[in-house]
Amino acid sequence: MNRSANMRAIRSKDTLPELTVRSLIHKLGYRFRLHRAGLPGKPDLVFASRRKVIFVHGCFWHTHGCKISHVPKANSDYWTFKFQMNRLCDRKNLAALRSAGWKFLVVWECELKDSHEVSARVKRFLDRAS
Repeated sequence: MNRSANMRAIRSKDTLPELTVRSLIHKLGYRFRLHRAGLPGKPDLVFASRRKVIFVHGCFWHTHGCKISHVPKANSDYWTFKFQMNRLCDRKNLAALRSAGWKFLVVWECELKDSHEVSARVKRFLDRAS
């Protein structure tokens, strides 16, 4: 019962890592759209005039490989399959964006510990000519 309650409480939009990245980017002076449905993977931040998108990935759900990401011990077969499918979906979405002429940047949840580095990476990404 506790697991079900936990899973229901997890949001796919407006997560703390996403709100943190949005705040950093807004402070840098960039404006963006959120979760544009017409693009593969519904990117978290869309900079349409630049044809660039940013995904903010949770390390657990997208199995980053850092300390935060792990396979739960309970029902590990389910979780292993779930994480494999998440990674496959991520790869397909990024490939579809690339083939449509969009550039993308993935910001990982664990990287947000160093907000200055994330800000610098985002700035380089957005200012770079396509």
